[in-house]
Amino acid sequence: MNPINFDETHALKALTALAQAQRLRAFKALVVAGPEGLTPGTLAQQLESAPSALSFHLKELAHAGLVDIEQRGRNLIYRANFAQMSSLLAYMTMHCCQGESCEVSDGAADCTSC
Repeated sequence: MNPINFDETHALKALTALAQAQRLRAFKALVVAGPEGLTPGTLAQQLESAPSALSFHLKELAHAGLVDIEQRGRNLIYRANFAQMSSLLAYMTMHCCQGESCEVSDGAADCTSC
């Protein structure tokens, strides 16, 4: 999704999906895994989660467009949708600091003009 086409509805859907601890942990683990992705079994093992519960959470992330699923043989591979993640971040920061440049330090925006 192009950040220009990313709207409040898309943002709410993505943020709602991430507003649950297990889904946030799963999404972060998929981000760390990168383009190779992870199988649900490997992800469940990493998160020390029951596979059935994790399956529900992965479906929610996929429904929000934050996760892509690929069938590879008998396995499913889950990957973070980096384009969707970038669109969400771009949407969230689109009008940061009233259009002025913001300096980033320690992972947080230093909006001296805000």
